[in-house]
Amino acid sequence: MRNVPIAELEDLDRPVLAIGTDYPPGHLLPMHRHRRAQLLYGATGVMRVETADGDWTVPAHRAVLVPAGTDHQVLMNGVTTRSLYLEPRAVPWFPDRCRVVEVSPLLRELLLAAVDVEPEYDPAGRDGALVELVLHEIRSLAPLPFDLPLPRHPGLRRLCERFLAAPDVHDPSSRWAAELHVGERTFSRLFPAQTGSTFHAWRQRACALHAVRSLASGRTVTSVAAELGYGNPAAFTTMVKRETGSAPSAFRP
Repeated sequence: MRNVPIAELEDLDRPVLAIGTDYPPGHLLPMHRHRRAQLLYGATGVMRVETADGDWTVPAHRAVLVPAGTDHQVLMNGVTTRSLYLEPRAVPWFPDRCRVVEVSPLLRELLLAAVDVEPEYDPAGRDGALVELVLHEIRSLAPLPFDLPLPRHPGLRRLCERFLAAPDVHDPSSRWAAELHVGERTFSRLFPAQTGSTFHAWRQRACALHAVRSLASGRTVTSVAAELGYGNPAAFTTMVKRETGSAPSAFRP
């Protein structure tokens, strides 16, 4: 199925529904939720998923797992998706929060084939066997470090979102503390209590994920490094590889 709203099919008595959708550049799916769990795979472009407690960057050829009932919005940049909508009872092992995952070559081919499966496929036939194999593959997917926790504290959330709009690897915690009208010691306790991460580690991960999105749009390593405040591309390259497990060149189109 292609370019069909899931709401029209969500209640069919099948454990997996597959839909392929094409999105224009810069398209935003506003905050919404599904009754089913979702595997959202980007065959092209880059996606950015946001929930109340985090932000996930999904480069091309990766996927994000979205638990059933999770409010989320998705910003699409030149994305063609393949989505699987999964009955919760069919995936009791599904994560309880969003997770970006590597997509194996086998699963990639299965996703491409699944969108051509009729919604009311025969569970005992070839299509049913394909669906069963899809479920086995999803269960074994390796998680990727493309998540960024976000706080629920209103003031700190605003500062985090402002930083994400214009990240700077040298932005000091003292400035954040001053804007929140708290001491640096209080800030150093507040930030990990809200995010589960130190400020330094969060700032670096945020810069790395911004870099992934910028590189995927075609920008050069040198220009992205300079934008984030790195004095030379070598230090930037080291940071991206440490945070994501891949060199910056891996994210360029």
